[in-house]
Parts: sequence; structure tokens; C-alpha cells
Amino acid sequence: MEVLLEHCAGMDVHQETIVVCTLNTDSEGKVQSEIRTFGTLTKQLFELLQWLESKSITHVAMESTGVYWKPIYNILEGYFTVTLANAQRIKNVPGRKTDVCDAEWIAKLLRVGLIEPSFIPSEDLRELRDLCRLRKKRVGNLTAEKNRIQKYLEACNVKLGTVISDVFGVSGRNLLRRLVDQGYVDAKDVDECVKGTIKNKKEQVRDSLFGTMTPHQIELIRDCWDHIAFLEKSIASLDAKIDEHLKSYRNEYELLQTIPGVSEVTAAALIAEIGVNMEQFPSSENLASWAGVAPGNHESAGKKKVQRA
Repeated sequence: MEVLLEHCAGMDVHQETIVVCTLNTDSEGKVQSEIRTFGTLTKQLFELLQWLESKSITHVAMESTGVYWKPIYNILEGYFTVTLANAQRIKNVPGRKTDVCDAEWIAKLLRVGLIEPSFIPSEDLRELRDLCRLRKKRVGNLTAEKNRIQKYLEACNVKLGTVISDVFGVSGRNLLRRLVDQGYVDAKDVDECVKGTIKNKKEQVRDSLFGTMTPHQIELIRDCWDHIAFLEKSIASLDAKIDEHLKSYRNEYELLQTIPGVSEVTAAALIAEIGVNMEQFPSSENLASWAGVAPGNHESAGKKKVQRA
């Protein structure tokens, strides 16, 4: 095969070690190979960087192994052209599976241009991605805590959810706050807490709050309520940070929201996940395949095996 890269390296990345194989082509066309093993501490990663520079390496490839590749990428980015490979697409020959062989195999594939690079967004987009994904987790946790409070109320035969459609609306929150602070809700509390159209259901609300709540159950609800307060504060903070990161992509952010069904949160997530430069996706089919929404075609003996592209 035609050699495309004369100075390249392949790395087999693990949690505690990195096996590195360098391939250098000299003036006579001979390939010089050298293999070394490094640790994964930051000091050792900088030693790896210096060693690769001493070998005149220009291109580096490694597998996307869990999260272990990220610290290495962060240090090598800017010094070399770093290619992140899909592990399933660069499997070594069966029966020759060792760390040294893996590193050498990756280097050889990179040398002849047979590694398709994975999409890695720029640093600011990676930060935006982290924020958006954390926000999604926080929202999921918030929903779980709200459902947990609903479950505790039902267990105490407090039927507030059957009278108020949104227990965590203004009126519902006021009542829950009184319940958490006092341990009970009386008729006066109901008169002061309910707002809007709920005022027409005061008697029903009072009846729904009459249950068999114990101090233990109130303590459980109080714990969930405190966690909800923390999560809402965290989500508000994340929203502010996400908005700050989106300042550089304001035009794309607003343009995405013109698509029916795309909210501010969805638009931010789209930018975070795929970026704004679509050159890394040759076609819409490639983007759909990368996102995992285009079924693959893997059929053998009339049986379809893997559906995801």
C-alpha cells in the first residue's frame, strides 16, 4: 500500500499504561520502529509528548477507550494531528492480541491512511457538550425527586395530585413548603397558599391534604424538597453557563429554533453534539448514521444482526 505518513505513531491506551509504537521512514525508505510504554499520570503524559517530538512524529492515532483517551488528547492536541479511531473498525488479526501488537497495528493503519477519524469538536464545544449533558442529568434527577414526593404523598393518602394538576406549580409549591416547614397544613395555610383558579377548589384542597402522614414520612419529603431546591439552583447555574458558551454561536442557535419542535434547550444540545461546521459530515446520511438513527444493513444467512449503523 502507498505510504501517506512518514512519521506517525499508534497508541494502545489503558487506565494505567499507554503502549506507543512510532514508525519513521528514513531517507532510504526504510521504516524504523520503536515501542515504549508510558504511565498515565500527567507528568508521564508530558514525557510522552517530549518523546514523540524527539522522534519527529507528526500524526498520532489511538482508540476511543472509555474516557482514558481524553487526558492524552488534551495534552497532545495542538502538537500533533491526533486521530481518534473507532475500536470496532480497527480490530487486530485474531490470535495476535497484545498491547504491543495493538499499538503497532494502529500505527501501520495510520501510516497508510486506513483509519477513519472520529468526530471530535473544538474545546469550547466540548465544554458546551459537558454542560448540556450535565443539565440533562440534573433535569432527570429533578423529575425523579418530584415523582418520589408524589409517591410519598400517595402513601400517606394525601391526594393533592388529584385536585391540583401540577403539584409543583405556584399553589402546590406553597402548600408543600408549609408542609415541610410545619409538618402539617391547616385551613388557614390553604387560604394563604392557593393562587389563581385553585382558589375555587379550596375545600377540595383541604380535604385532599387530610391524610395519615407520620414524622418519618414528612422527613422523607423534606429531604426530597431540599434536593429539589439544590437541583433547581444547579440547573439555573448551568443555563447561565450554557448561554455564555453560546455567544459565539448565536446566529446558528437562533436559526435552529426556527425549526418546528426545536426549543432553546434542544438547539443548544444540537450545537454541543454536532457543532456548527458540517464539513465533518459529507452528507446528511453520514450525520444520521453518526447519530445512530440510520439502521445498518448487516445480514448473514437471511438473518439481520446489527441494526444500528
